[in-house]
Amino acid sequence: MAYPFQLGLQDATSPIMEELTSFHDHALMIVFLISSLVLYIMSMMMMTNLTHTSTMDAQAVETIWTILPALILIMIALPSLRILYMMDEINNPSLTIKTIGHQWYWSYEYTDYEDLVFDSYMIPTSELHPGQFRLLEVDNRIILPTELTIRMLITSEDVLHSWTIPSLGLKTDAIPGRLNQTTLLATRPGLYYGQCSEICGSNHSFMPIVLEMIPLKYFEKWSSSMS
Repeated sequence: MAYPFQLGLQDATSPIMEELTSFHDHALMIVFLISSLVLYIMSMMMMTNLTHTSTMDAQAVETIWTILPALILIMIALPSLRILYMMDEINNPSLTIKTIGHQWYWSYEYTDYEDLVFDSYMIPTSELHPGQFRLLEVDNRIILPTELTIRMLITSEDVLHSWTIPSLGLKTDAIPGRLNQTTLLATRPGLYYGQCSEICGSNHSFMPIVLEMIPLKYFEKWSSSMS
């Protein structure tokens, strides 16, 4: 999860988030180089005497400043499209979870198990235990296995919500009457926190998401005890 005064992205826990972090650094470097070039040109124009003020034709310069931005846009667009297609690809999921947004809590249904359904509410500040995070802890966490492709089906019962876990690179809108899907794959066990990222009413800030990733053998024991 994020820590105080953090400026960068959260540590990646999925292959998609690793790709997104790499693309962020790639695009940021291009922005930095463009900004440096513009700053250098502006500085040179202010500190040097102008020459060739009567020049009316500069085809070479015009060609460069037309082609160069096009090449820069291609350098940004190609890796971006590649990641978009990777995020949309769903390859033989091992497990399917249905997520339903409500005002203001989440419901989860493990569709591969019978009667494994529960609601997830935020724990009030007055009931938190030492070490728990305010506005982020829930009474029922989502328990999922690591290193398996998991399909998330996301919808809403009332208004627009958004199911978001930054460290996994997940952000999918929950829309009433529509079923959106995304894939989830965590490379290591741990607790991953998220929140609703769509303004959904007065208690929008109180819809946290806690995802607990555990090895498959422990997940099987947990699912057996719950079903």
